[in-house]
Amino acid sequence: MNKVVIGSRGSPLALWQANWIKDLLREHHSDLDVDIKIIKTSGDKIQDVPLAKIGGKGLFVKEIEEGLLKREVDFAVHSMKDMPIIFPVNLCIACVTKRENPFDALISRNDIKLDDLPKGAKIGTGSLRRMSQLLYYRPDLNLVPLRGNLETRLKKLETEGLDAIILAAAGLIRLGWSDRITEIIPPEILLPAMGQGAVGIETRKNDVDNQILLADMDDEETHYALDAERALVSQLEGGCNVPIGSFATLKDDQITLTGLVASLDGKTMYKKELTDLKTNAVALGRKMGNELIEMGADRIMQEIKSN
Repeated sequence: MNKVVIGSRGSPLALWQANWIKDLLREHHSDLDVDIKIIKTSGDKIQDVPLAKIGGKGLFVKEIEEGLLKREVDFAVHSMKDMPIIFPVNLCIACVTKRENPFDALISRNDIKLDDLPKGAKIGTGSLRRMSQLLYYRPDLNLVPLRGNLETRLKKLETEGLDAIILAAAGLIRLGWSDRITEIIPPEILLPAMGQGAVGIETRKNDVDNQILLADMDDEETHYALDAERALVSQLEGGCNVPIGSFATLKDDQITLTGLVASLDGKTMYKKELTDLKTNAVALGRKMGNELIEMGADRIMQEIKSN
């Protein structure tokens, strides 16, 4: 019997995703023995500092990627919005699954929608992307940093005197907490992060057999969308410390990409939408990155990096 080991973070959502991939692998390959190995990452260990200040997205994948390179695990299951743009030279994303709801969700204490929250309402979020767009839409809001897994953040809504919190809808849906969602915030107000709602499986480039195991699990539409979104962020050289939104949709053979760069205070926002053939997804992302830079996004990025 063939055996593979999946490396995963230990949070409830990460384990849900790892078990989901385990079940999918067994559906496609009934003779496959699949184990899950929990690997604690730096991002899980450091919970009291905003991500942008301690190294960004890579903190949630570094130790798992080390496990892949040491051959301690065969696959790593990731939320694609947590994945850095640059991969270690010997690793690759071999498969992305069909995307769950890609948008952000508002969870408020008394089920009050965003437009109806009182002036100065206290909202918790750990994302600079969400903060900047919320301040652009409603400058009166009082935004406070929020870290921790989904369960921890939901508890903080009650314990820290918050009026509401913002979380990715996908995680809430996957963990069966859809009933906690007050409102899905439309992308016109809160443009998602690149890869939000998508799960990717990382493996070693030279393990052809493992890549073959994953081939028929890949969702083509999601893959094209992520190619465009990640190309945009790559062109902007953006990470956790710059508020960037990047979201693509497909219709027939066309892909439409929307991107934005915003200042931390929400006072300035550069936003663009472009459409091309889906086979040009990467070129479309790069083109949009260049156009946002020409609009003035580079000034925002330089200002943030110099502080």
